[in-house]
Amino acid sequence: MAKNAPPRWDRKMQQRLARGEAAALGELYDRFASLVHSQAHRMLDDETAADLVTREVFGYVWENPNAYDPKEGSMRSWVARLTRRQSVRRLREENGPRDDPDEDGNGLEERVHRATVAARADYIVASMPAPLRAALELAYIQRRDYRQTAADLGVTEDEARRRLRLGLQLLSTAHTRPLEGMSPPGYGRPL
Repeated sequence: MAKNAPPRWDRKMQQRLARGEAAALGELYDRFASLVHSQAHRMLDDETAADLVTREVFGYVWENPNAYDPKEGSMRSWVARLTRRQSVRRLREENGPRDDPDEDGNGLEERVHRATVAARADYIVASMPAPLRAALELAYIQRRDYRQTAADLGVTEDEARRRLRLGLQLLSTAHTRPLEGMSPPGYGRPL
């Protein structure tokens, strides 16, 4: 596969959506609905609004499959950008116009950034292999040290430390990647 080429799944999914395969939309929804809903909910802090954004994003994808440009990134990042864009639109509608654009913009951008990072962290945890996720949950949710984590998982202490280290390394990427919504000008069509 050429460098920067989209994954095969992304290309095939776009083709299936373009042909109007309802099963393709179902697969896409199964894969990304939790990401979309989580990101929208964190940005909007409203379950009903997050449900609506989720429906709008998948409706847009269904109606505009060719708006996805594989050269610009993965299908996942495209869906995340659509979610961010739609959530920001809703936030702006909710907050109304301001006399001072910076007054609203700075707080809104910070809220969007925090929500994007948190949604990405949720997605990373949900996507990581079960042994890493189990180690992180024991250590950080149940407040076990690495020795207790090793005993609970039935692995060596070295293995528990390795799992925790790798899990934390994966989670750290949630903060180091650029914002999902920062795309090149003209990417796709606006919602």
